[in-house]
Amino acid sequence: MGSCKRVSYWTVEEVYDWVTAQYPSRQAAFLQAVDNHAISGRALLRMTELQLDRIGVQPEQQQEILQDVLLLRVQEELENLNDIFVECFSS
Repeated sequence: MGSCKRVSYWTVEEVYDWVTAQYPSRQAAFLQAVDNHAISGRALLRMTELQLDRIGVQPEQQQEILQDVLLLRVQEELENLNDIFVECFSS
């Protein structure tokens, strides 16, 4: 996704677009789950191995997804820290 919108504010459609872009021609179960369970950006950031298992993502694909979600979490935290920095040190 080329957008600067924070992951925590992504809509279900934006999560669907991200999954499609990240995993072209794979992850049908994950795409279906995003749609069926209305997985927003906030829910995506909280995704766990158990949840991926419950929605039918194959174990060998779960780690790749979890690593990508971890990168999204780090990005989100860096943006939060930047906001705090700007708020505290700009006058």
